[in-house]
Amino acid sequence: MTKTLPPSLAIIGAGPAGLMAAEQLSLKGCSVSVYDQMPMPGRKFLMAGRGGLNLTHSETFDQFVTRYGEAKDFLAPFIHAFSPDELRAWCDDLGEASFIGSSGRVFPKSFKASPLLRAWLRRLETQGVKFFMRHEWKGYTDQGALYFHALEKGDVLVKPDAVLLALGGASWPRLGATGAWQNLLRDKDIAVTPLTASNVGVNVPWSEYFISRFAGQPIKRLIISCGEHHAHGEAMIAHYGLEGGALYALGPLLREVLKRDGSAILSLDLRRDLSESELTARLKKPRGKK
Repeated sequence: MTKTLPPSLAIIGAGPAGLMAAEQLSLKGCSVSVYDQMPMPGRKFLMAGRGGLNLTHSETFDQFVTRYGEAKDFLAPFIHAFSPDELRAWCDDLGEASFIGSSGRVFPKSFKASPLLRAWLRRLETQGVKFFMRHEWKGYTDQGALYFHALEKGDVLVKPDAVLLALGGASWPRLGATGAWQNLLRDKDIAVTPLTASNVGVNVPWSEYFISRFAGQPIKRLIISCGEHHAHGEAMIAHYGLEGGALYALGPLLREVLKRDGSAILSLDLRRDLSESELTARLKKPRGKK
């Protein structure tokens, strides 16, 4: 009697998308191998953990999907199938409880990514997922095999039953997100949507004095506006300008305005709890001896 082998699947990319795909497909009985050019999985995930690791948001589903802009109608069924509440339950099952912050954002109680990643990788190991690190994807051979360059083995050819690409963007080249895969796909006449900025800060020409005094300082309870659109939250003063959640919420709008007009104006309300008259009155009060 011939024994049927499980379908073999290669996942290229060991970030959260690749790891989640590996978890689900290995549960379905696939033989899963994950390839990545970095020395360990989840490098960008760990970097995100330095900021507390915002996992998801507690707002209503209808509001939550609007965060995805033009893609919301396409993504809504997938988000509904694995909702923010289900993501929190998944974290709990891995032993990493989460909580809802004052902004409505959801964070692990540890405020770290490393415990969650370790528990996740242990689960994948028990499900038979194999990892091949330091394997840089170089494209396809004429015979349709995947072509990798491995740091220790040299050239490696793999021909699985299916391939899943989880390659990320070009936001952190030193962590593996170079965007070099775009040309590999275009060479095979596969259309690729151009990468655009997302969750990035804005450049502000601070003075050297200002940078020396305030770089790294948070601005809390802030309202940032662009035209008629507003975002509430926090921002961080960086050496190059401003970054943080309030800015990221306006990211899609800023891209649209910059593309259309070539420039965009951001307005910051630093004291959103005070009216203009209240703020004027406070500023007129003497501040003590000069």
